[in-house]
Amino acid sequence: MRTKGTEPELRRSLRRLAWQDENCLACAWFSPNDPINADLLERGKCVHPKLREYNLIVSGRDWCNLFEETTRQNIDDLQEKAMKAEEELGLAHSRAETSRRGK
Repeated sequence: MRTKGTEPELRRSLRRLAWQDENCLACAWFSPNDPINADLLERGKCVHPKLREYNLIVSGRDWCNLFEETTRQNIDDLQEKAMKAEEELGLAHSRAETSRRGK
């Protein structure tokens, strides 16, 4: 039964889950598959030293009690590294195409 001004317990629980803080996306131990476009639905590995051996695949929306907030610098570094890797891959692909056309 619902009393005026209160929400049913289930609804309050679901709301807390949907709007949680300290999720994997904001964690220093989250290694997303796509750091450039990472969002709450992005999957990646948890690389926390205590959990690494389990090869956990988590989403940016997941969370646990080992959360450590990442820094803006860490996010920037991950994205910069990913952009350089994409650029190098693109250049290698272009060279291969040019080489193949030259034959």
